[in-house]
Amino acid sequence: MTLNLRRPVLIGGIGLSAALWLLESLQHSVSEMGETALIGLVAASAGYWWWQRQSPTLEFPLPEALANREAALKAIGAAESSINLLASEAPISESPAMLKAQLDRLTAELDRPDLRISVTGGKAVGKSTLIQVLNSHWTSQQPHKLTFQETTPLFSSTNTDAKISDDLVLFVTAGDITDSEFQVLSQLVFAGQRFLLVWNKQDQYLPAQQSQILHSLQEKMDGLLPKEDIIAIAANPNSLKVRQHQADGTISERMENPGTQIQPLTAKLTEILTAERQQLVWAHTVRGAGSVKQEAKTLLNAVRRDRAMPIIEQYQYIAAAAVFANPVAALDLLATTAISTQLVIDLGTIYQQKFSLDQAKTVAATLATQMLKLGLVELSTQTIAGLLKSNAVTFVAGGAVQGISAAYFTRIAGLSLVEYFQSRELETAVNSSFNIDQLTKTLQAVFQQNQQVSFLQSFINQMASRLAPPTSQPEPVNSALN
Repeated sequence: MTLNLRRPVLIGGIGLSAALWLLESLQHSVSEMGETALIGLVAASAGYWWWQRQSPTLEFPLPEALANREAALKAIGAAESSINLLASEAPISESPAMLKAQLDRLTAELDRPDLRISVTGGKAVGKSTLIQVLNSHWTSQQPHKLTFQETTPLFSSTNTDAKISDDLVLFVTAGDITDSEFQVLSQLVFAGQRFLLVWNKQDQYLPAQQSQILHSLQEKMDGLLPKEDIIAIAANPNSLKVRQHQADGTISERMENPGTQIQPLTAKLTEILTAERQQLVWAHTVRGAGSVKQEAKTLLNAVRRDRAMPIIEQYQYIAAAAVFANPVAALDLLATTAISTQLVIDLGTIYQQKFSLDQAKTVAATLATQMLKLGLVELSTQTIAGLLKSNAVTFVAGGAVQGISAAYFTRIAGLSLVEYFQSRELETAVNSSFNIDQLTKTLQAVFQQNQQVSFLQSFINQMASRLAPPTSQPEPVNSALN
């Protein structure tokens, strides 16, 4: 790969680093080196206050805030903007057209009168029976078309996604809910999904037990679901044995099939359809448009990541070469700060973050500061030095540890920025301030993902081959160090 050094920040930073190192070599002045170190540290931490701003607090979406036509149109517009952005950066991809077709269907159905109701829950809770009973005793009486569909258990090992594409959800349970069921119900609340919690098969419990279970359900869902949306029914009650004393003193027995006990549910459904029908459709549109927007964002992030990775690799080689040539720690810091600053600018351009030079310096300094605070620098340097002990080439005893470490930290910084940018909302990413807490968490996660010994071995071998003199080839790091 050809290293692109035609960047003012790089030329100035690396050039100044080299000049100061030359001056240091000529003067052999310890005091001067201390002065230079102070300058480097000041440069690395300058402007830290700029990031100490209060970040906005995210709030859970509320169904009532989503259930209006204006919000639905706004969600469609936001999704369309994301699709257009994807199309502009990936013009040969078919994905934008496919996503646009999904969005067009949502727009066409914005004011539809019919509703789609999903019936879900665990195994053997009576989902199919409930749908049959509703279709037989209630659906045909409604003025508009209703479609019921059964979905797989949302909390099973094969289905961990709680998102539902229908307007209303009937979450069916055969008793008290489990922790996994509660987690799914919480996700439905978070997604703004309108649902009813339906306790089926209540006839299998004694009256006192029925009261206890219903109370337990209400307590567990307190703050997430109104009590009136927790309904007890018996879609297919068990047959009862009836004994009857005859006039002649004999006793006759017969089995009776009690009628379905779904009136509380049908009454609640009628109430919802009367008062919330159109709001349910609009809320569904908001969720659907949000899903399209998220898919567009995921595809766009993949495109941008493909463009970002070669840049990160380029700068990690530049950092390794610059630091390898400088034996003075303070000058290493000066060079890597300049390299990290230019990396921030270039990655920001890919993710439409227009950084000024001062802002880029602050971001680079923030990353360096957080690495030091988290102890990542010391830990990684020790690990890299330990792994390099198995490399027999003599040049590694000099600046290779510092050079490879600089490359590694440059890579971690670049990947952290990529992950951070990808987590931001597309419409709020441009010209928004940095969230230090989020950036720090991202940095920690990226470091953990790239701290495996197998990855470090491969990375060290790759970087050592770049730094090795032409006449000597470094031996691979011994995998026995695992």
